[in-house]
Amino acid sequence: MDNILVTKIEIEKQRKIAEELQNICKGKKAAVQTYGCQQNEADSERIAGALRLCGYEMAVDTKDADLVIINTCAIREHAELKVLSGAGQLKKQKENNKDMLVGICGCMIQEKHRRDQIKKSYPYVDFVFGTDMHHRLPEIIHTAISAKKRVSFVTEKPHIEFGVISEDMPINRQSDYRAWVSIMYGCNNFCSYCVVPHVRGRERSRSYNDIMTEIKGLVSSGFKDITLLGQNVNSYTGEKSFPQLLNDVAALNGDFWVRFMTSHPKDASSKLIEVMAANEKIARHFHLPFQAGSDRILSLMNRGYTKQQYLEKAFEIKENVKGVAITTDVICGFPTESESDFLDTLDVVKQVGFDMIYTFVYSPRKNTPAEKMEGQIPHEEKVRRFNALTELQNENALKNNKGLIDQTIKVLSDDKDEKEINIGRSSQNKIVALDKPIPKGVFVNAIVKEAQPYALIAEVID
Repeated sequence: MDNILVTKIEIEKQRKIAEELQNICKGKKAAVQTYGCQQNEADSERIAGALRLCGYEMAVDTKDADLVIINTCAIREHAELKVLSGAGQLKKQKENNKDMLVGICGCMIQEKHRRDQIKKSYPYVDFVFGTDMHHRLPEIIHTAISAKKRVSFVTEKPHIEFGVISEDMPINRQSDYRAWVSIMYGCNNFCSYCVVPHVRGRERSRSYNDIMTEIKGLVSSGFKDITLLGQNVNSYTGEKSFPQLLNDVAALNGDFWVRFMTSHPKDASSKLIEVMAANEKIARHFHLPFQAGSDRILSLMNRGYTKQQYLEKAFEIKENVKGVAITTDVICGFPTESESDFLDTLDVVKQVGFDMIYTFVYSPRKNTPAEKMEGQIPHEEKVRRFNALTELQNENALKNNKGLIDQTIKVLSDDKDEKEINIGRSSQNKIVALDKPIPKGVFVNAIVKEAQPYALIAEVID
């Protein structure tokens, strides 16, 4: 794709606009509400960075904000309904603060029917912008303030031309020891149920040097857990292959973990598994969505692999990467899915023994091939299958975690949870409850004493 890198001239233009806004926005507060995936969380950190550049202070609570931006998700209808509900809750706040600005961005805004809905039903929204417009946020805010009317910054190009990469804009990270690093954007796979290629554009990769510069800066600043992000992270096509990039990151000096997500099974190469097995700094966690166990359903989904091919890849990972935890995504109730098809899905779950499954009932997405398929499954049947899969997975997760009892594991400490329990995460990305308070962002060794399906209870030994 030509000209996907935003020019330094454009970035400098945005910085100058931000300087003009600093006097206007001085003393004002902004908040970002984030829905959806880790890529959205990373995008929100960039949005917050641009807001601070414009002079805003970041508010902890949207109720205290003079500007609220909602970063949206369109992957499922439930996510979109949550966004619309959140936007509705800002109406009264806007009525009480006439100078308040409300913006909506992200994947939903790339869908014309949702933009039209927001325009018609949410007149108090001041601006909207798409997934490749984050770098223009100073200009968007300046225009919204000056125009005194709703403004829209959305790419209307077809998906094949859609998407840019912007460097050199600030990032307001939410943690000082965990970091997201986007290495590529977009998707070329066009799974029949998915809107991502349409709302995120085609695949484009950041340069190897830009990625390594960012990661070196994070490591030197003391970050301990760095996640390489992409809609299909192992289809990275920079100056080096993804396994080479991952190997080079792991070779950096410092005490840290690097992990990655999300991987597509057809692109998870033996070389990637080899690199992971050889480097202890690469977290022992492999997220590998399989979505369905039936070859017929996988073909209808346009996933590009068979049940057997997926199983072979999962077994290769488990055989070569010591102590690895494999997690996955599964869709229940895809159009025409029979009971026999669903039993194939359960069989994959039994054979692999996943540590975690993110299970979803199928949600039709507008303008996708699956939306138009005959044989839509009743909601009640989707829920039944969801519950059956969840019950099986809970058994697998508890069995896996019990196997860790009396083992010593390395844990990166977090904060207390809502029950005031000291928690952290392991290399396998498992939640670990610790028996004593540890400062955030510190590695400790701990012995696992008890196991729950999705948490370990451990005693700190150093």
